[in-house]
Amino acid sequence: MKKLLIIFGIILTTIGLGVLASDLEIESKTQTFSDSEHKIKLDGDVKVKLDNLTIQGDTADISVRRNNKLDTATFYNKPFAVEINGNKKREVKSNILQISLINKVVRAEGETQSVITEGNTPIIIINADAQEYDTKSSVMVATGSVTMKYKDIDTFSDKAVIIADEKGGVKKIDLFGNARVKQEQNESEGHHFVYNAITDEMSVEGNTKTIAISEDGKKLTIHSDYQQYNKKQNSYIGSGHVKIWYDDYYAQGPKVSVFPDPKTNKPNMVYFIGRSKIIQQEKDIIADKIKITMNPKDFTAEGNVKTIIHNIDTKDGDL
Repeated sequence: MKKLLIIFGIILTTIGLGVLASDLEIESKTQTFSDSEHKIKLDGDVKVKLDNLTIQGDTADISVRRNNKLDTATFYNKPFAVEINGNKKREVKSNILQISLINKVVRAEGETQSVITEGNTPIIIINADAQEYDTKSSVMVATGSVTMKYKDIDTFSDKAVIIADEKGGVKKIDLFGNARVKQEQNESEGHHFVYNAITDEMSVEGNTKTIAISEDGKKLTIHSDYQQYNKKQNSYIGSGHVKIWYDDYYAQGPKVSVFPDPKTNKPNMVYFIGRSKIIQQEKDIIADKIKITMNPKDFTAEGNVKTIIHNIDTKDGDL
C-alpha cells in the first residue's frame, strides 16, 4: 500500500509540474491510478496539452511504463484534438483518440474527421475509418474508405498520405488503392495518385482513366498506364497503351498530350506521338504523329501515313 501511494504521488506530482516530455499538461475533474493495470484513469473535462496540440474529452486513461513514465493517453466517447500552427489550425474528431506522449503520434479510430483551416477557411477535410498523425514529421496517414476535399478537388481512396509543410499547409498528397479524383467536371481514377501542392501537378499510375469535358460539353476519355495532369495549364500527358474516345473518334498510341483551347481553357487538342492509330467509323488511319482537334472537329496524320477503309465492297453503287 505504501509503495502504491508513493508511485501515485510521484505521478500526480509529475503531472502537476508538467515537466514530462515537452510542456505536457494534464487536467481533469478526477484522477485515479490502477497499479494492476498500470493506468491513470481520468474523468470529467479531460484535457491533455502537448506543445501546440490539445486533446479534450469526457473520459481517458494513460498507460504508465514500469519506470513510471507516461506512455499513451486514450480518450473515449467522441473526443477531439486541436493543433494550432500560426494562422493554420488542424482539428481531429473520432470515436476514440490516442496520443503517444513519447513519440507524439495521434491516432484516431471510428468515424474520424480531420479539418485543416487557414484563418476561418477550411482548406482540407478528410474522413476515414482511421487516421494517424505524426506531430513531429507532420505526416498524416488515413485508411479505410478515405474521402477528402482539398480546395476544388474531391478524392476517394483506400489509403491517403498527407504531408504538411513547416507552416501546417498541405505539401503533398498520395492516394492508394481504388483511387478516384474529381475536379469540377473532370474525373480520374487509378491505383496510385500523387499530388504536389507546390507545383499544382498530379500524376496517376496503374490502369488509369480520365474523363475530361471539352468545350462543346462532350466527354474525352483517356486510358493509359500513366498520366500526369498540370492543373495550372489544364493539360494532360499519358503514356503506356494510351487509348482515347471522343464522339465517333477512337485513337491509340504509346504517348499522348492533351492541351486546352487558350480562350476557353477546355481540352481541345490531342497529340499522339509514336506509331499511332485513329479510327473513325470505317476508316483506320495509322501514322507516326496524329493531331486531333475537337472544336472544330478534325484530325491530321503525319509520317508514314497508312489508311485502311473497311468493307468498301458493301458500299451502294457499282464502279
